Amino acid sequence: MLGELIPLLLFLALQICDLLTTLVFLHRGVTEANPLMRAAIRLTANPVVGLTAIKLAGCGLAFYAWRTERMRPLRLANILLGLCVCWNLVAIAGS
Repeated sequence: MLGELIPLLLFLALQICDLLTTLVFLHRGVTEANPLMRAAIRLTANPVVGLTAIKLAGCGLAFYAWRTERMRPLRLANILLGLCVCWNLVAIAGS
């Protein structure tokens, strides 16, 4: 049973890492490349609010995928999120 929960927990951890690394690179003056995230940042007074709203929506979709046993899309999302976090770390290192 724990093995089935690991992709969801990994997704949640990667979402938190993506949020935190995005906030760090925004603070350092790096521009957000994702148009959806960029729009969420522009529409709110505080970037944390917009980013958190998008992240919560993603977590809802991940929970739905996990609950309906659609593990392949969840695993693919984990790979993509992992790459995003790596990209964010490269952007931070270069800023």
